[in-house]
Amino acid sequence: MRIIGTWLLRAFFALLLAAIVLGLWNRDQIRRLWAVNSLFDAEHIVENFSHMDLAFLHVPLPRGEGPISPLPEGPRAVLPDSVVSWQDERSVTSLLVLKDATIRHEDYQLGTGPDDLRIGWSLSKSFLSALAGTVVAEGAIASLDDPVTDYAPALRGTAYDGATVRNVLNMATGVTFDEDYLDYDSDINRMGRVLALGGTMDGFAAGLSETFAEPGSAWQYVSIDTHVLGMVIRGAAGRSVVDLMRERIVEPLGLEGEPFYLTDGTGTAFVLGGLNLTTRDYARFGQMVLQGGAWQGRQIVPADWLEEATTASAPTEPGRYGYGYQWWIPPGAQPGEYLARGIYGQYIYFNEIDNVVIVVTAADRSFREPGVDAGNIEMFRLISGSL
Repeated sequence: MRIIGTWLLRAFFALLLAAIVLGLWNRDQIRRLWAVNSLFDAEHIVENFSHMDLAFLHVPLPRGEGPISPLPEGPRAVLPDSVVSWQDERSVTSLLVLKDATIRHEDYQLGTGPDDLRIGWSLSKSFLSALAGTVVAEGAIASLDDPVTDYAPALRGTAYDGATVRNVLNMATGVTFDEDYLDYDSDINRMGRVLALGGTMDGFAAGLSETFAEPGSAWQYVSIDTHVLGMVIRGAAGRSVVDLMRERIVEPLGLEGEPFYLTDGTGTAFVLGGLNLTTRDYARFGQMVLQGGAWQGRQIVPADWLEEATTASAPTEPGRYGYGYQWWIPPGAQPGEYLARGIYGQYIYFNEIDNVVIVVTAADRSFREPGVDAGNIEMFRLISGSL
């Protein structure tokens, strides 16, 4: 009996030791998975959006040794009275308004500040579009009508076989992908868990096998299309998106902060939503785009690419949002009015006629409620027109 008791005790401690070792071995994965599941909780969302590097794998985008590019401040604008209540309702964390390339308004809310590196979510898509323009301009991508599999052969035999580079730019691939953030089992949330657990985004994209339409025939917002665009850029240029973005966008902009990308377990940048910058640095990117890709006497992104990219070309439904190459064109837009747009209230709004750029970061957990997005666009237009 004593022998059996001793054996059971030893077995218990062996199992306990194994559990402890396993727990320590998987601690980072468990922490990241917990971060995904609690990322948008009301009591943590603001802080989380400023500290994504504490919860996810990431890689820096070194700003280089060059000087910080100037972002002059002009006379402080008197904004409409409704702006303050709108900021409160939409949980805005920062609002920066540029008029004629000068800061006319800048404020930070909910405990955030100018040094915070805020997650851009799908603002990242428009950055990748700008980078794609440089790759196209150098001839590494011969034609937008080339199949994506010419540059990303791992996608042969998948749902993306037959889609073109233009199709992924337009999000008109016809690939079936459920982007319901409120459904635990949706594709977008499954993808988030792959990211959190250090899996491979390339493998996730290659695992998609279903389509709902012929490529180019219908538009549907499919975030994984942007990852495929990243695969195309990597394959065409023979370099990582991190290296290309650092060299062609980040360093020439002369940023204040040192941004970073979230990555998967292989170090591949989470290009569809993983960029983190300060509000002022989002504004620098925005002003560069407004200036036709020129910045500090240098042409960073080809002007003709930006004009094409920010023009509605995807087969969206009439009367609703237009879509270009990873850029949004709001309903009723005047010429030169477009935006980069991310979940939970992230925006870079452009108005070429008024020569205005508006950057908004937020933690708006009601961002999907009816009328919220339309109200935000109305507010941007009101601000732009008031300057």
